[in-house]
Amino acid sequence: MIRDWIAAERRDLATVLDGLSVGQWEAPSLCAGWTVGHVVAHLTMPLRYSTPRFLLGLARAGGRFQRMSDAVARRDATLPRAQLIAALRDNAEHPWKPPGGGYEGALTHDVIHSLDITGPLGIGRQFPAEPMRVVLDTVAGPKSRRYFGAGTGGVELRATDLDWSHGSGAPLVGRAQDLALLLTGRRVPEGAFSGAGQRAFSGQGTSRETGNAG
Repeated sequence: MIRDWIAAERRDLATVLDGLSVGQWEAPSLCAGWTVGHVVAHLTMPLRYSTPRFLLGLARAGGRFQRMSDAVARRDATLPRAQLIAALRDNAEHPWKPPGGGYEGALTHDVIHSLDITGPLGIGRQFPAEPMRVVLDTVAGPKSRRYFGAGTGGVELRATDLDWSHGSGAPLVGRAQDLALLLTGRRVPEGAFSGAGQRAFSGQGTSRETGNAG
């Protein structure tokens, strides 16, 4: 089931990317320092790179995944747009899973980076409730929260567009996708949330990776 959701998301995003202008491709994303093109290059890296090629790149980066990821995104963003979009569409059913993240992590990786692309461009995305619930459960989990430093103690996160909540305390209420962005260190539009729990997340920054799904 989750693999079907992953495949559908990749195909949907590929269709969105097909319609972008050159200016939109080069526009800033929600990932700090990356354009839309950089994010697409990163998003497709595990679909385009064999395991030996990935390990070689990681070794050249001194074992530092963030350094390798940034280098690959900046280099591969120069590839033809059609090639990167085809890599996403043609590998919609690719069985990649992030280490330790399972298919839940793969789905989260794709959805969050999709929002990194479409959010700043003002392109609305509507995700089915069940996949979005899996993403929220993943980013609200302890491993993800440790990575992003998203302390949720004393706050109840509550989605307005699907049946999902997490934690207890002062309410922080908003759309599921905005809650997911908040929990992964992204900035969200002003006024996206309501409730007293907003104060716990004041000064939220930007991020590049989606935890173990990076």
